[in-house]
Amino acid sequence: PARKAGATLRIAVPRLPRIANFDDLDPLDAEPAVDLAIVPPGTALPDDADLVLLPGSKATLADLAAFRREGWDIDLRAHLRRGGHVLGLCGGYQMLGRTIADPGGVEGPPGRADGLGLLDVETVIAGDKTLAEVTGRDPASGTPLHGYEMHMGRTAGPDTARPFIEVAGRPHGAVSACGRVMGAYLHGLFAADAWRRAFLERLRPGAGSGLAHDALVESTLDRLAEHLERHLDLDRLLAVARSWRARPALRLAGD
Repeated sequence: PARKAGATLRIAVPRLPRIANFDDLDPLDAEPAVDLAIVPPGTALPDDADLVLLPGSKATLADLAAFRREGWDIDLRAHLRRGGHVLGLCGGYQMLGRTIADPGGVEGPPGRADGLGLLDVETVIAGDKTLAEVTGRDPASGTPLHGYEMHMGRTAGPDTARPFIEVAGRPHGAVSACGRVMGAYLHGLFAADAWRRAFLERLRPGAGSGLAHDALVESTLDRLAEHLERHLDLDRLLAVARSWRARPALRLAGD
């Protein structure tokens, strides 16, 4: 698509075949100064991007292989040479490390692969699934944040000594020695208005706004509800639903 009019900051997101939690991108897309470019297969990562964001994945090793088949690993290194920034969320964070191992076949066939090597960390996909809502802060500015963890595996290595954020008072994620490659397991991070604004301002001064994302979502849902009430007989729909619920059984055929 054409670049958003008036945008001063471009964020490119490769469309992985097994992309997960892509609503992480909604608050960024709503920002007036942000041009969010979803890059489809067969297309190079744009050379004018300020940030390349690697999203979550339902199968990290498989999506890492797809990323390389597209040649996006080459594009990503060229992006860094131009002074660009990279952020990996969850599966994208795992891909940025040196190695990813899935010895038990949690996300697919058992295997191990070299990562993109942009963060000095290693990941093993094993153990119980982490699922929790969390709060935290930006260690540099003290800006509060919130989100949720939903992932398998543990990531460790020297770059975790430079945490990207703090979660529940503990360091979380990793930052490269150059400071331009970052990763974390937190989804929903960009819905935290103050943190999102501070992060965008670090990438390009003036790119942050006063957008209140949660209020925008509520307003959108209210307008949708008003539209449905205006054009549908909701009382009749509820009556039909209750009549089906009251039936003793629903036959699979001939009903």
